[in-house]
Amino acid sequence: MRDLIARFISHLTVERNASPHTVRAYRDDLLQFSAWLDALCGRDDAPVDGVDRDTLRQYLGALLDGGLGKRSATRKLTALRTFFSFSVARGGLAENPAATLRSLKLERRLPAFVEQEQLAALLATPDTSTFAGARDAAILEVFYSTGIRLSELVSLNHDSIAPRSGTLRVLGKRRKERVVPIGRAALAALDTCALRMREHFTGARALRDPEAVFVNLRGARISTRAVHTIVHSTLRLAEHQMRCSPHVLRHSFATHLLDRGADLEAVRELLGHESLSTTQIYTHVSTDHLKRVYATAHPRA
Repeated sequence: MRDLIARFISHLTVERNASPHTVRAYRDDLLQFSAWLDALCGRDDAPVDGVDRDTLRQYLGALLDGGLGKRSATRKLTALRTFFSFSVARGGLAENPAATLRSLKLERRLPAFVEQEQLAALLATPDTSTFAGARDAAILEVFYSTGIRLSELVSLNHDSIAPRSGTLRVLGKRRKERVVPIGRAALAALDTCALRMREHFTGARALRDPEAVFVNLRGARISTRAVHTIVHSTLRLAEHQMRCSPHVLRHSFATHLLDRGADLEAVRELLGHESLSTTQIYTHVSTDHLKRVYATAHPRA
C-alpha cells in the first residue's frame, strides 16, 4: 500500500499541482491509515485490495473513540476517498470502498470576524517607525484589504503588486493565479514597509530574499508561522475575540463587503473560492450582524 501512496502523492504534486500544504496533509492522513491497517492485519505494508467499507467504518470509529473531532475525521475520510479513487484508476483496485461511505454530519460553524470600528483601531496598533512595526502593519492591511489567504500573502513578491492599477497578483490553491484589488491604505502601508526595509537592511545587513514583499529580521522570506504570530498578537487585543488567526481577517473582509452590499459572486471571485456554496456561509454571518444591529438600535426590538 505504501508504494501506491507514494504514486498518489506524486500524482497530487505533478499532475494536480496541489499545494505543498495539501500534499503534506494527504500524505500524513494516508500514512496514518496505512499504519493502522498494518496493526489491524498484523503484517507490514498491508495490501490496499483488502480494504472494504466496513474496514473504513472501523477506522473512523477508532479515530472518534480516540478523541479526534468530526471535522478532522471527515478530512481524513476525504483523503481516503480520493486515494481509493486514484487506486481504482491507476492501481488496479476493483472498486472504491469509500465511495458509498457517508461523511460525518458536521455542525455548521460560522466564521469569526471583527467589527469594522474595532478592526480599524487594531490596524493602527503597530509602531510603523520601526521596520518590524511597519511590516506588521502592512501584513494586517493587506490581509484585510484583499482577503487573501496566509499562504498567498507569504508568497507575495514585489512584482506581484501593481500600484498604478491598484491590483495584486496572487497564486492561490492548485497554483491558480488571480488578480484582486488592493486599497489605498494597504498600498500606503506597503510603501512605508518598503521604506523601513531599506533603512533596516543597510551595509553588512543584507536582504537574503530581495524579491519577497515580507521578510523577517534576518532578511529571509517570512514564514507562515511568524505571520500567524503577528496576527494573533494583534487580534487578541480585541475585546471578546476568541479566534485570532489570519483567517479572521479574511472572514472580516468578506463579511464587511457583504454588509455594504457587495455581490456574493464578486466576493467569491475575490476570495478565490471555486464554488459559490463555499462563499454563502458569509451571508449567515452578515445576517447575524444585521440582527445584532437591529436589536441594539430599533426602539421596539
